[in-house]
Amino acid sequence: MTPALRVLIVDDEPLARLRLRGLVDAIQEPRCEIAAEAATASQAAAWLREHGCDVVLLDVQMPGADGLQFADGLVQRQAAQPGLSAPFIIFVTAHAAHALRAFELEALDYLTKPVRRERLQAALARAAQRLSERAAVQTALPSDGPAAPEPGDFVTLTDRGRLLRVPLAEVLYFKAELKYLTLRTASESHVMDGALSELEQRLGERFLRVHRNALVARWAVRELERHAPTNFGDLDGVESADSADSWAVRIVHVDEWLSVSRRQVAAVREALAGQAR
Repeated sequence: MTPALRVLIVDDEPLARLRLRGLVDAIQEPRCEIAAEAATASQAAAWLREHGCDVVLLDVQMPGADGLQFADGLVQRQAAQPGLSAPFIIFVTAHAAHALRAFELEALDYLTKPVRRERLQAALARAAQRLSERAAVQTALPSDGPAAPEPGDFVTLTDRGRLLRVPLAEVLYFKAELKYLTLRTASESHVMDGALSELEQRLGERFLRVHRNALVARWAVRELERHAPTNFGDLDGVESADSADSWAVRIVHVDEWLSVSRRQVAAVREALAGQAR
């Protein structure tokens, strides 16, 4: 039997936590259990340092650090510890205005209050599916070898009702856009479910994280250039801190430019230098 999803509820309102607990308890599939509740982001962070869970049901506006800051902390924590399996974040809030930022932080879903049970169940079912996929990837990896895939590996996705297997050797980049990822090859673009953080962990050294919203095949990076921010009107996810010093990489075959965050510029330069040797 598949283990129940362990759920952490984070909301500063006791009645909101009580309602979420009731909704989760009423869901029969996937099976779920409430692992803990927290009234603030700091309480939730302290609990996660000692315990684990699969899903965090997270409010946005709370005293102290808000839910977006808490989610960003989880992203940074996973970036610093690549082997760490972070819980999936499902935002549950009365404020729809934060949805874009939430998905930039790789939230699994964004639910607005009052939450319907069917909507919550669908989000939790996605979490269960993603956990199953994560477990399958970990089982397939050799225990004493690198996580980088072999040339014959495939990315499996569903496109307009068709199940496709895209050879990983053909993938130029993955890009996070709202709730989904775009997989780009030289000839096609596909929309797929998933999270960049999981792909980064799975694919290892063959792909390079150039921005929080983009994971690029190392061989596909043609050049790195500094550009004026106005040249990137078609690029989303550009951090305001980078606006005065904007960098981008050009991708082979498609001649597209992807934003590079300032903290990743050195890594991209190193990758290009490695290709030149």
